[in-house]
Amino acid sequence: MARTVGSDGEKTHAAIREAAVNLIARHGFEAVTMRQLAGEVGVQAAALYRYFPTKEDLLFVLMREHMEALAESWSTARPSSADAAVRLAAFVRNHIEFHVERRHATHVSNMELRSLSAGRLTQILRLRGGYEKELRQILRDGAESGDFLVEDVTLTAMAIIQMITGVIVWFRPDERLSVAEVTDTYHKMTMRLVGASENREERNVRPHDEFRTW
Repeated sequence: MARTVGSDGEKTHAAIREAAVNLIARHGFEAVTMRQLAGEVGVQAAALYRYFPTKEDLLFVLMREHMEALAESWSTARPSSADAAVRLAAFVRNHIEFHVERRHATHVSNMELRSLSAGRLTQILRLRGGYEKELRQILRDGAESGDFLVEDVTLTAMAIIQMITGVIVWFRPDERLSVAEVTDTYHKMTMRLVGASENREERNVRPHDEFRTW
């Protein structure tokens, strides 16, 4: 049943974005029409164009907001510690928690890049690049300090991003694992991927002591 929203512009704008994320995640960008979206929000189709002149305008806003929120989330969660292993643990935790809470938005952001025009695609990829640069710097710092064994920083960062984003494909909150348990397991896998456990043992450092902040 369509929801009815008031005349408040900000509420309507938010309702359109929320409905669009859910519809596009379920049906795909090309299959969703502005009329269908208007029906979901509870407004006339013509009213949508006051907020988003084209369907691509709407998609671009959804993707931009998703990446900006992710960057802001990491900025808040980033630990002050210079220890690369502590920062990597925080990065993995924040990334998984953020994307699990925004499953549909993540799906749209990952699957609908092809629907953006060249200029807008470049803007979204630039935002993604800035975020991924944070992970590459963590890996580079860990390799330089001897805490990580990383042969190719860029390739390793790509592998980690794919792995921890992929949680949304299978994770369901009502199944046997909690978000915290999933995060802990993925953190351990990530540390093995960068060779942290083996390398820290060689230096007589217990690998998990400083990670138990969560």
